[in-house]
Amino acid sequence: MTELFLIVVSAILVNNFVLARFLGLCPFIGVSNRLETATGMSLAVLFVMTLAGLVTWTVYALVLEPFGLEYLQTVCFILVIASLVQLVELFIQKASPPLYRSLGIYLPLITTNCAILGVAVLNIQKDHTLLQTLVFSAGAALGFGLALVLLASIRNRLEFARVPSSFKGAAISFITIGILSLAFMGFSGLVRM
Repeated sequence: MTELFLIVVSAILVNNFVLARFLGLCPFIGVSNRLETATGMSLAVLFVMTLAGLVTWTVYALVLEPFGLEYLQTVCFILVIASLVQLVELFIQKASPPLYRSLGIYLPLITTNCAILGVAVLNIQKDHTLLQTLVFSAGAALGFGLALVLLASIRNRLEFARVPSSFKGAAISFITIGILSLAFMGFSGLVRM
């Protein structure tokens, strides 16, 4: 149980996929303008990343590895992720059309979100069990969501702040991301994994 807890803490804080590994920056920056869209994207990534971790681990363990097809890992993982993203996109389109419109192009771009592929590959590289894969994938998604919601909250506050004109827009966002990343580096000695 302690090992699973350490995996979660490591995935959320120590090795945060956005702020420590710098994976998944496109949707991170693109949908962090408003808290509502950041929350919606966080939930979509949580679903896709967790399910993708489980399905890719299963495909690797039951199909690719036994038949010596490990070299097809990346292709298979991308197909699994693309299929899951299509399911999420259809569900959000039917369940919440305003959220679907506000996420725009960033929703289908979850398919190319390197953080999701990174989680799938890291599960295999770290030789995780199925339970560890579930915990690591969910933890990584929660870390992605935490970073996304933090940035969205800060960007909302910055709209009303007196920011010099040369720093308005993307410049202040990148400075904020850098400061958040430095803050998350403070967790680096918390867990050794």
